[in-house]
Amino acid sequence: MSESISGKVAIIGVGITKFGELFNKSYNDLVVDATFEAYEDSGINSEDIEAAWLGTYLPLGWGFDGTGGPSLAEALNLYPKPVSRVSNYCTTGMEAVRMAAMAVASGMHDVVLAVGAEKMREVPPRGSLVAQHIEKLHPMYSKGRTAPGSFAILATRYFEEYGATKEDLAEVAVKNHYHGSLNPRAHFRKEITKEQVLKAPPVTEPLGLYDCCPTTDGAAALILCKAELAEKRFNKKDYIIIDGMGLSCATGYITTAFNPKFKFTGFEATQHASKQAYEQAGIENTLEEIDVAEVHDCFTITEILNYEDLGFVKKGEGPEFVKSGSSKLGGQLPVNTSGGLKSCGHPIGATGARVLGDLSNQLLGRCGDRQVKNAKKALGHTLGGPGSVSSVFILSKN
Repeated sequence: MSESISGKVAIIGVGITKFGELFNKSYNDLVVDATFEAYEDSGINSEDIEAAWLGTYLPLGWGFDGTGGPSLAEALNLYPKPVSRVSNYCTTGMEAVRMAAMAVASGMHDVVLAVGAEKMREVPPRGSLVAQHIEKLHPMYSKGRTAPGSFAILATRYFEEYGATKEDLAEVAVKNHYHGSLNPRAHFRKEITKEQVLKAPPVTEPLGLYDCCPTTDGAAALILCKAELAEKRFNKKDYIIIDGMGLSCATGYITTAFNPKFKFTGFEATQHASKQAYEQAGIENTLEEIDVAEVHDCFTITEILNYEDLGFVKKGEGPEFVKSGSSKLGGQLPVNTSGGLKSCGHPIGATGARVLGDLSNQLLGRCGDRQVKNAKKALGHTLGGPGSVSSVFILSKN
């Protein structure tokens, strides 16, 4: 039987750059900015770091930025320490944190660094990082397929199965843009109306412009250590504990050729990953025990599916959950108070680390106008693969 990570690892430092079109910042600039903010937050420096993990989905094609561990070691002068690069679709940033956490929990290292970073704006539209990857796959995957098109299939099937509408999707967009307007680091900091969402240019039926997350530049970094060292060695009075974490690879829309039973109304990977994390953390009722969540809203339909896959509500009840205000600031379980991928942005390799950094800041009461009152336990979720891999973390304040 596997051993739980619960209570063994602490997050003692968080750094998150501004997200957006950061043409004045190089990939390494973003890595350095995020990491040194995490150093300052934790009160340590590079000499304390014993090992590091870099999460980058797809390295920049014209250079070595993000290609492997040496990229991070050079940017941060971590020589000759062990540094690795991980890539796991849109869970990449969270995977870097997961690897770092396991190294600490195993006793291999006492203090480690996890960084997620991606530059997505300085490539031609048809040469985007996602397109570059898809074009390398078998034609049965790539021809005629886009990310919006694939998630539109899910939306269409969900509409047919549960009677949801475009208006329901618009509720997610409006909510997350409102949350993003309160986040100084968000890519988009402007509220939108339901009418704007419904009248926006179509992308792929039934998804419009405001149903899709942007491509973004950004980075996030976390400092992790053995839980008992947070106060004893680093004099931290307030810090974050990892209560549980799960990762699952299962059927998603890119693997449906191998599973004709895929229903297009949810993702098994999320269901399995959340079960792992809940068991480690002792979570039995998410609505009663989770105070704030960040979930993967690459498209508005995805957030609704996540509500159900994560067990916030039953199948078919996702639209009502957002329409009732339950997932908005002040609601029963505020979701994506950062603005989510939809408004904060989605630099693929950075997103998972940013999610855990944002939730850490929520639990520490550092989120200003978007602070969730009395938040004690948080859930972080990412989904990639596309749809065939998911990671879930449960965090709490010490």
